[in-house]
Amino acid sequence: MSNTPVRAEEWGAGRVSAGRDSAVGEQRSGRTSNSDKSNKSPSGVTSGRKPAVRKPGASRPAAQDTTAQTSVKKTSVGRTSAGKKAAVNETPEKPAAATKAAAKKATAQKAVAKQATAKTTAKKTTAKKATAAAEQAPAKKPAAKKTATAKTATAKTATAKTATAKKATAKKTTAKTATAKAPAKKAPARKPESHAAMVRRARRINRELAELYPYAHPELDFTNPFELLVATVLSAQTTDLRVNQTTPRLFAVCPTPEDMAAMDPERLEELIRPTGFFRAKTKSLLGLSAALRDRFGGEVPGRLEDLVTLPGVGRKTANVVLGNAFGVPGITVDTHFGRLARRFGWTTAEDAEKVEADVAEIFPKSEWTMLSHRVVFHGRRVCHSRKPACGACPIAPLCPAYGEGETDPEKAKKLLKYELGGQPGQRLKPPADYPGQPAPPMAPPVAAS
Repeated sequence: MSNTPVRAEEWGAGRVSAGRDSAVGEQRSGRTSNSDKSNKSPSGVTSGRKPAVRKPGASRPAAQDTTAQTSVKKTSVGRTSAGKKAAVNETPEKPAAATKAAAKKATAQKAVAKQATAKTTAKKTTAKKATAAAEQAPAKKPAAKKTATAKTATAKTATAKTATAKKATAKKTTAKTATAKAPAKKAPARKPESHAAMVRRARRINRELAELYPYAHPELDFTNPFELLVATVLSAQTTDLRVNQTTPRLFAVCPTPEDMAAMDPERLEELIRPTGFFRAKTKSLLGLSAALRDRFGGEVPGRLEDLVTLPGVGRKTANVVLGNAFGVPGITVDTHFGRLARRFGWTTAEDAEKVEADVAEIFPKSEWTMLSHRVVFHGRRVCHSRKPACGACPIAPLCPAYGEGETDPEKAKKLLKYELGGQPGQRLKPPADYPGQPAPPMAPPVAAS
């Protein structure tokens, strides 16, 4: 150790500095227990307290060894460094980092919430602005309003025109529908009719038709029963006019059943071709001609039972022949007769034989043949199948089906046919009392060049 003397002031200052350093080190290390406070420095001074100051005139303390001072300093510095290290080691780093992360997370969540709130507020503000703009648009844009008004007016005009056109179309459609659904125009609804009332009305219709058609007759040209039988067979699925235009050539070649039975089928087909269905009709004509030749001596029988046994001959054909060639009363139910019998309310049947039976119960037998002619005449001239001329029908007040056709008198007159319409009849050689014009003969075939 050095024996170099140390001044009192320097020693005191060293003690004070060491005390301060020691106090600071203890405070940083967080050691505040009573045991720590009681610890003293190697020099015997209590930590944290100021060293005593020598009073003037007091004896100078003994000199201290330089080595001891150095040791004291080293000890103070060591304790200070140890205190710092202990303070650093005891600081909870991890909890502090977690706390900071949680704080950051909370801050982020608050920021997101603020952004969501801002977006909601912005949407509400936009909606309010849009509503306000819509409310203020008419006031702000008078020009657009005028344009819209002009467009609306144009649209209304177009709509009015369309409505007018639709009304006109509807009127036409209504008129057509009214014409087609004429039963709705029937004036007074008829009361349920008893059978006796229907019979009285039916017989009155017959009398009215007799006054209207006093010249009614069969509309097939013939001079004997055989010609009438052949003409009636040919009249199936064609008009009487076409048959009347065809038979002159036919009867010129084969006037008798024997002649016709001996005809070549192809030649016969060629002669009757204009009437249609000529192959089937050729077969029937050859068969009935052979039957008349072989079974009836070439004569047409005068009984219904015999006539219906001939090929191609049914009740209708038999009644035509019996009623007009032999004077035997019969009801001829063709398409015209059946249609009018149902319209007049005489029957509801569709089958020809049932219609014949129902009508036969209403009228006396003596009226059957002429009744057939009158009804057929009326059906061909006035009471047509598709469009009856109701407005020009003399028996309209007696007809339950009035209104099914044209009810306007002027229009109905244009629907009349044959002599009532100023046109030729169906016969080339009509009866003398027929008021109309004879039908023209068939034009000769054009020769092939």
